[in-house]
Amino acid sequence: MSRTPKTRRQHVIVGLLEANTVTSQPQLLELLAKDGVEATQATVSRDLEDLGAVRVRIPGVEGQVYAIAEQPTNQVAPVEHLRRVLGEWVVELGVSGNLVMLRTPPGSAHVVASALDRTRLDGMLGTVAGDDTVLVVADRPDGGELLAERIRELSER
Repeated sequence: MSRTPKTRRQHVIVGLLEANTVTSQPQLLELLAKDGVEATQATVSRDLEDLGAVRVRIPGVEGQVYAIAEQPTNQVAPVEHLRRVLGEWVVELGVSGNLVMLRTPPGSAHVVASALDRTRLDGMLGTVAGDDTVLVVADRPDGGELLAERIRELSER
């Protein structure tokens, strides 16, 4: 096995948590290895934190299982979190009028959209996320370029 890029590894982790009852990090490491993803427990621990994973109790399962938590919409995220997410996950940026299009690796758009929504950037009305594309809507008809510039600065592009 070779080193797996962070975005792909985290995408695989999300899928594994959705498809399996994962009760421990060692179990998650085994599942990742079966998928051909090499990682250490420290790396997986950081990935779980980045993804907002929490341990929850579910009926019929002894102990707690990992799940990806829905982030509260009223919780404002720090700009540093957004800076890290944009820098790591956005691979392309385009602008048209009041729209900014961000491309991400497959399965990662929701992470970027959530970080943008929770940071509440000035000039941003909201986001719409697909699988690998985030559409960011500016609050003015001609605000896309200004918003894109702000996103570029934050992502250091």
